[in-house]
Amino acid sequence: MKKLLFFIRCCLLLLCTNLVLAQAPKKIVVEHSDYFDVNQVEIPDAVLLTGNVRVNHDGVVLTCNKAYYFQNENYIKAFGNVQLVQGDTLFLNSKYAEYNGNVKKAYATGSAVMSSPDATLATDTINFDRNTQEVFYNSPGTIVNKDNTLKSKSGKYYVAEKKFQFLTAVTITNPQYVIKTNHLDYFSNSGHSYLLGPSTITSKANYIYTEKGFYDTKKNLAHFLNKSYIRYDDRVIKGDSLYYDRNREFASATRNVKITDSINRGIVKGNYAEIYKNQDSMFVTKRAVAVNFVENDSVYIHGKKLMVTGKEGNRIIRAFNNVRFYKTDMSGKCDSIHSSSKTALTKLIGNPILWNGENQITGDIMHLIGNNNTKALDSLKVLNNTFLVSKDTLGTGYNQVKGQNLFGKFEEGKLHDVDIIKNTEVIYYMRNDAKELIGINKNVSSKINIIFDKKTIETITFFQQVDGDIYPEKDLPENARKLRGLVWRGDERIKSKDDIFPPEENEDNDKIAKATKAEEAKKDVPMKIRKETLNYDKKKGKK
Repeated sequence: MKKLLFFIRCCLLLLCTNLVLAQAPKKIVVEHSDYFDVNQVEIPDAVLLTGNVRVNHDGVVLTCNKAYYFQNENYIKAFGNVQLVQGDTLFLNSKYAEYNGNVKKAYATGSAVMSSPDATLATDTINFDRNTQEVFYNSPGTIVNKDNTLKSKSGKYYVAEKKFQFLTAVTITNPQYVIKTNHLDYFSNSGHSYLLGPSTITSKANYIYTEKGFYDTKKNLAHFLNKSYIRYDDRVIKGDSLYYDRNREFASATRNVKITDSINRGIVKGNYAEIYKNQDSMFVTKRAVAVNFVENDSVYIHGKKLMVTGKEGNRIIRAFNNVRFYKTDMSGKCDSIHSSSKTALTKLIGNPILWNGENQITGDIMHLIGNNNTKALDSLKVLNNTFLVSKDTLGTGYNQVKGQNLFGKFEEGKLHDVDIIKNTEVIYYMRNDAKELIGINKNVSSKINIIFDKKTIETITFFQQVDGDIYPEKDLPENARKLRGLVWRGDERIKSKDDIFPPEENEDNDKIAKATKAEEAKKDVPMKIRKETLNYDKKKGKK
């Protein structure tokens, strides 16, 4: 039993001894030097190595012209053509360097240059901590990584991750663009950049601002969050999340999208958009609305999908599916809209209905025509099965005008007069100045002219082949007070810019607002490093 205990104690002592030895710092090994000298007067406690000096410490090789080797401190000072090499991952060149074998830290100065397989850093002084595999510098430095040149006042390089990190002013210069930011994580192998805080990307094509973003400098692909926008010559694109492809000049935006057209004085909003700059086109959906400024007023156009195409002066807006629009004194609905800035023509296609003041106008085909010189609404054209209806101001009846076609003129944005031609019919409640009902005018004619004042009918004039009469209210039965085909749709009338959105889209927008608020709370949190960044070399190796 005593022998067994003695054996166990010996094993434990041997194990502890091995652990202590394993933890003890390895000594710097001098592999070569042309001359080996000791001078206790000039260099106390040091060995002077001269000519083709080469030392090794735990996998790191240091070469230089001359060195002072302090054996007791496990420390070396190197002079002239100094190079420290760690495998094939890091090369550190300078005029002077120091290396401490006990703490495994290096210091290099004098035209210091650090090279890795993917990038080269040039600065005055470089520090290298082998324990954490971190390189850091606090003097202005320049990093060259293929087409990218990075300049900063200070920075860190994480050898294992191949990542440069900058927390002060840094600039990336590329033949196509320039990135400026105060916080950048740059992966030299993949060229992936992660930006945090106010950052700009400037190029001939556009100007980009972001406070949280990702940019792939090799593929020219980007993803931006937090108050980001892309500004072209004539447009600014904003959204909670922006995707950008510089090669195709394509951008997509998600949540709270806003595209401002500075030249055409228009804004397009939605919760998803795609912009193709080279094709001068955009596609917007999810609570999409186009806002155009006309005569000191705004016209709001909503559809499930909006498309804007064409260059300035020849721009076309298309809206599809359940289209609704609103202007202070006018609103309407239809299946789709086609509006051309070149011809100043807006076509309301598929079951169009227009409310102007208190008047409801319907027909098979409806066109709104503008004036390109004054930028004002000029005229209205309604073709086939035209109906103009308004409620009697005091009674329960309806003023009705029916005909084949309608041609109207606008003054100061308001419908001033209309001509209704061919097979016209009228039912009109006539009242005197005291608003008393005189009678109900019911007749037919070839043409009718109506003058509006303050959004209501002021005068009606009948032309050619007029046939009808004014009936006392008691003499005209209820079933004779409506023209065939009359459908009053007052409950559908759009009375504000908020009415253009159906309930389901408002519900979705509320959910998006909550998601946006939650995202804003994370504004100071850096973007999560992508899998393609972390696995870049693995994927590269598979190929």
